[in-house]
Amino acid sequence: MSLHPTIARVTDRIRKRSHDHRSAYLERMERAASVDGPARGHLTCGNQAHACAAMGIDKEAMAAGRMPNIGIISAYNDILSAHQPFETYPALIREAARKAGATAQMAGGVPAMCDGVTQGQAGMELSLFSRDVIALAAGVSLSHDTFDAALFLGVCDKIVPGLIIAAATFSHIPSIFVPAGPMTSGLQNDEKSKVRNAYANGEIGRDKLMLAEMASYHGPGTCTFYGTANTNQMLMEFMGLHLPGSSFINPSTPLREALTIASVQRVTEITPQGNDYRPIGKILDERAFVNGLVGLMATGGSTNLVLHLPVMARAAGILLDLQDFADISEAVPLMAKVYPNGLADVNHFHAAGGLGYMIGKLLDAGLLHPDARTVAGDGLSFYRQEPKLIDGKIVWQNGATETLNKNILRPTTDPFAKTGGLKQLSGNLGRGVIKISAVSPKRYVIEAPARIFHSQEDVKAAFKRGEFIADTVIVVRFQGPQANGMPELHSLTPTLSILQDRGLRVALVTDGRMSGASGKVPAAIHVSPEAAAGGPLARLRDGDIIRLDAVAGTLTVLTADFDTRFPITTDLTANRYGTGRELFEIFRRNVGPSDLGASVVV
Repeated sequence: MSLHPTIARVTDRIRKRSHDHRSAYLERMERAASVDGPARGHLTCGNQAHACAAMGIDKEAMAAGRMPNIGIISAYNDILSAHQPFETYPALIREAARKAGATAQMAGGVPAMCDGVTQGQAGMELSLFSRDVIALAAGVSLSHDTFDAALFLGVCDKIVPGLIIAAATFSHIPSIFVPAGPMTSGLQNDEKSKVRNAYANGEIGRDKLMLAEMASYHGPGTCTFYGTANTNQMLMEFMGLHLPGSSFINPSTPLREALTIASVQRVTEITPQGNDYRPIGKILDERAFVNGLVGLMATGGSTNLVLHLPVMARAAGILLDLQDFADISEAVPLMAKVYPNGLADVNHFHAAGGLGYMIGKLLDAGLLHPDARTVAGDGLSFYRQEPKLIDGKIVWQNGATETLNKNILRPTTDPFAKTGGLKQLSGNLGRGVIKISAVSPKRYVIEAPARIFHSQEDVKAAFKRGEFIADTVIVVRFQGPQANGMPELHSLTPTLSILQDRGLRVALVTDGRMSGASGKVPAAIHVSPEAAAGGPLARLRDGDIIRLDAVAGTLTVLTADFDTRFPITTDLTANRYGTGRELFEIFRRNVGPSDLGASVVV
């Protein structure tokens, strides 16, 4: 099958746009990779003695300087269920490295915050910036320059993007991303949503809400809905940075452990001392990022990746634009229905055929670059396969070629929707995006008076006072990266859902973010320029008529005198202090706009 013309056109546009940046990036990579032998060979004896002083039984092999040395970057902590399994990985990796003729060291840990814990709290204002902190921390860890390869242990929302930024920066180092897998299925996501709405509506108490939440988030592993964390895992397979079929294997299973060992074996093979040198900078080209965009659209993935992918790409010399997202979304069908776009969770998705099935069908339809480099080999066809544990060894076999549940997973020829459901919005209110894969088509166009708020708490307070009795476009401004770090506004979801269920036509417009689990209420998010930078949202007033048109891709205010108004300012000092926010003033002052990824470091 030849490459789909839209995929070919967008890829060519990205390649041309990125030419100068990518060429400079590859030149730096070649210079960094020019050292012969193990990476630590250029270090002095004193440098090397420090590096191996505490290595115990591996000290002699490390000092001899002939074996490849693998650096482990881990986002382990106990507060993220998705990352708790990583506690035991370093010992497993070191033992596997010895058997593969290599050494391995824990190079460093990176911070990893749980958005589920900080949703609706002040700590959420550090969430997006944590991505850049993770990149910086991983950079410090790799700066010892003693590693011939790296294994990155991370799963959740900002962690994988931050690790990708660091990995791309150390472009000459072969790298594999090692997942931990999703927790087993608990309370069904639609039941959890009903309980949350009932609590928001005052129908049940906090005790029943807590029981439902504990039944949903009940053990080690990634949360099972298709939010940002699981979108990250999908992305790592579509971009060829996981071993094939490894994303959605549950923790603490023999297959999960065997896949971790296989990652060690493979990363040893792709070092300069191995027989298949694969620096990550060569893998992260325009084809890899286009394949990632295709996966995002085909699965109905998290809108947070609209922020992360441009920054990840720029770290590798690739320049993405929102128009690239929009064009690919128009060409790629929605093949999956996983909560919040459906009732199934990622375990059900995996059982129905999962990523191997999707990648195979998208390759057959010409919607993916088949020749993309991956950690498994040249060509994405490796990712049609799924791992099996046979006689204690990993064997990759052909994956599903037919869906096992058409309510969860469909072929490109019979999709849930003809497009990926992500639309770019532009107009006199700025530039943003909307995810419509879970929105009813009858709500694609909303035209209604605006109600202006400066925090999600103010919206919830107005709801409790019974102030929403007519169609409304709820504007929550001063939520961008300069204002307060661009927190997710996920705690508004029950409130907005209740208003919509009451028969009102409602929409959200914000320069902030929604969760990766955002769902059925139309939401124009990431609106840029943000209000704190004097963007158009800062000129809005209560009662202005706003039209959000997800069909035409427009976001406009229809008030006649809008363009002649001066933007308002607001007191943002409350965002500057408490819960560590004092430490991030330098980020708020220097962050880039959200349509470029809202980054400080790239």
